[in-house]
Amino acid sequence: MYLMQRERLDPEFESAVVDFLSRCQDNDGGYGGGPGQMPHLATTYAAVNALVTLGSETALSSINRDSLYKFLLRMKDSSGAFRMHNAGEIDVRACYTAISVASLLNILDNELVKDLGTYIMRCQTYEGGIAGEPYSEAHGGYTFCGLATMILINEADRLDLPNLINWVAFRQGVECGFQGRTNKLVDGCYSFWQGGVLALIQKLSSIVDEQLESSFGNNGRSPAKSACESASSDLVGERPHIGNFLDIGFEFSHRDNEIGPLFHTIGLQHYILLCSQVLEGGFKDKPGKSRDFYHSCYCLSGLSLSQYSCTSDSDSLPPPEDVLGPYSNLLKPTHPLYNVVLDQYYKAREYFHSA
Repeated sequence: MYLMQRERLDPEFESAVVDFLSRCQDNDGGYGGGPGQMPHLATTYAAVNALVTLGSETALSSINRDSLYKFLLRMKDSSGAFRMHNAGEIDVRACYTAISVASLLNILDNELVKDLGTYIMRCQTYEGGIAGEPYSEAHGGYTFCGLATMILINEADRLDLPNLINWVAFRQGVECGFQGRTNKLVDGCYSFWQGGVLALIQKLSSIVDEQLESSFGNNGRSPAKSACESASSDLVGERPHIGNFLDIGFEFSHRDNEIGPLFHTIGLQHYILLCSQVLEGGFKDKPGKSRDFYHSCYCLSGLSLSQYSCTSDSDSLPPPEDVLGPYSNLLKPTHPLYNVVLDQYYKAREYFHSA
């Protein structure tokens, strides 16, 4: 609703949402899927993003950051990655949801980041995409989660970005939607998960250029191989730490696109609006499927990113020719790392930096 530039929610409805999410918040930190359920990183990510999107002081102050930080530390694994819940699975999705929440709430520190970049590096496959865990298949959702996490912890240059770009770019099908894995059907939700990766890359082209130059200088060896060989050198130790972690999301949102779009933006908008949209409201995976909130969220988020991918200035609106249909179709911009409406992100950042 906020992406579509609608008015603020009814105060009673907003109050009910905050009340429900407060009852989902565990006394020991994190949010469960419902009142009384165990805290889980996916539902914690969803709850925090929802409260940031609401943006009121009541919503933001309802988040217990101290206990949530302790929950994140409990989910931290010795491998550097995170578990989704107590005794739960370890994967890149857990890494992203933990780091995204910590960054949004201004609680990201060295303890949470320790060895995380090395774990995500191990998840990048020979295809170029990122898998959920080491030695698994590259997947669009995990690729976004992995790249976004590496940006938030200031380690994106440890990934083989040219190979990653190649894999993601070839996931846009003849329908102009994106598939999540090689040889799979396109799906509206990957408009964000895959399209979002390429939107992030537009702000990282200087790193891509450096990696390409480095690979030519290393007799064609991939940047990832070179990075692995140098992992024992104090690569992470040379980086600025805590102070900069807290500003990365803000600085990234103000960074201009260094290159033009790396996918067919108007084609993707065609797929979203003509194939995924349901005339009665909402969005779906593909024709023949049913609409749901998940696909409605990520189709709209992908639509927003595709509309703004042609702008070079982070403060500019896209020209009419880059928005399919009437210009009233233009959505608000979403933060490419957190996927919350940019205006609401700025309000939350100000609140949590002064809290």
